[in-house]
Amino acid sequence: MKALSFFTMMILLAFSAFSQTDSPLEGRWDLTVDQGFRIAPSWLEVRHSGIKTLNGYFVADGGSARPVSRVNFDGKTFSFSIPPQWERVDKDLVVDGVLEGDKMTGTMINPEGKKWTFTGVRAPTLVRTSAPVWGKPIVLFNGKNTEGWHASGQKNQWVAENGVLKSPVPGSNIITDKTFTDFKLHIEFRYPENGNSGVYLRGRYEVQIEDSKNKWIWPNEIGGVYGFIAPSQRFAKGPGVWQTYDITLVGRHVTVVANGVTIICNQEIPGITGGALDSKEGEPGPIMLQGDHEPIEYRNITITPAK
Repeated sequence: MKALSFFTMMILLAFSAFSQTDSPLEGRWDLTVDQGFRIAPSWLEVRHSGIKTLNGYFVADGGSARPVSRVNFDGKTFSFSIPPQWERVDKDLVVDGVLEGDKMTGTMINPEGKKWTFTGVRAPTLVRTSAPVWGKPIVLFNGKNTEGWHASGQKNQWVAENGVLKSPVPGSNIITDKTFTDFKLHIEFRYPENGNSGVYLRGRYEVQIEDSKNKWIWPNEIGGVYGFIAPSQRFAKGPGVWQTYDITLVGRHVTVVANGVTIICNQEIPGITGGALDSKEGEPGPIMLQGDHEPIEYRNITITPAK
């Protein structure tokens, strides 16, 4: 092999000097936020961009995943801010934290000026080393009453009528008593005009239900994993019509078949979505149906868990 020219060596040295090295802050973090009156889940992903800039994505306890244009990090402390999403004020959410190994602590000041503390741990990869072996299907809704389910709050507006699980007015979400890890879920739903609901997988990842038949295809509309994964095509039949989801969740990977059309195929869910029950991604979780918006109806809910 011929010796490298002086010019080539200088290029390689320059490239090495300016190349990106991984930061210990990079990766995905499951956060737990103490809001005083409640413990809320949150999520953060930190990435590198180019030579030395860190950026990422953040999920609060409500709303969708939001981009973070810059994460400041000095090797121990970090900070970032993002503009409001659904808050009706003009101030940013400000986050300051300290990294110690695979754990972080810090404070958040929300757009209303309230100061909260948080802790964080690295999110699990949820990688599966073998294909699931499916068990027997379990009927989650018996069509007669809400046995096997409980409400997320004090106002339980959910009723069972003629084989249909209904939320006639805004109130609590409804949650299965049982928890699951990997599974196949069949569920049928019907929403009114301007309806809005969602199916939370393990109580953490929302597959959106919304009257958005003619809207642009993006992650916050019907069929999307809220804020993260957009459906590949339109499929919705519109309000007042029964429609179906067949959802397979294995680790972080999800496949969604809507009205017989595959709209998400084995895509990775990066982290929890807004409205999640908790950020304990390594644990089994329930099925949760959103009931805090417009009226919604569900029926024929069956889950096939992995053994």
